[in-house]
Amino acid sequence: MNWPAFWLSLQVTAIATIAILIFGLAAALLLTRVRLPGLILIETIILLPLVLPPSVLGYYLLLLLGRGSPLVEWFNVRLLFTVPAAVIAATITGLPLMVQSTRAALSAVDPVLENAARTLGSSEIEILWRITIPLARRGILAGLILGGARALGEFGATLMVTGNIPGRTQTLPVAIYDAVQSQRYADAHLMVLVMTSLAFVGLFWVRRLEPPPQQYRAATTRTEEVYDEATASH
Repeated sequence: MNWPAFWLSLQVTAIATIAILIFGLAAALLLTRVRLPGLILIETIILLPLVLPPSVLGYYLLLLLGRGSPLVEWFNVRLLFTVPAAVIAATITGLPLMVQSTRAALSAVDPVLENAARTLGSSEIEILWRITIPLARRGILAGLILGGARALGEFGATLMVTGNIPGRTQTLPVAIYDAVQSQRYADAHLMVLVMTSLAFVGLFWVRRLEPPPQQYRAATTRTEEVYDEATASH
């Protein structure tokens, strides 16, 4: 077992998951709550990593993070072949899954409850944090798990922007590739088993987060009751 690669993968995934939560939730709110021209273009760009080959995505990241790019010139930082480059690659590949799941969850929130809160004088921020996000929490958490799992398994783009430096930038997927190339199949078997187990647990949690159909009917009934109570008291 390549423990340095394992722990580095966990560190990269943890940081990338935090970034996926922040940017994914913001993007999903923008796509569901704001009506502006050009949003479909933004959504398409966010979802591109789902369909682009890893080599193409890695090439774009090379242009973005390489010498001469505006990002490097403005901030005077070196990102290629570093851990931050692996975090960026993992975040970009996991972000679309978070956005898609969160957007669907936010769209499923009954606007009756939000309108009832507005009738009672709640601000938009209060509605967001006390009603919208709690009601959509299952979809948000599912998207976060899927995005984090995708970040953990990122290989192609990561290899292009970080290389394969053991103990420094070699993540677990890259270590598996290296073990197979070196015909160290026993090591590869163990690392593949670990990756498969982590992916299985993540997908199992996502399935557990899906409420049964009767919960949707109960939520709808409760929404109508809350709205009646709120409007009557007002």
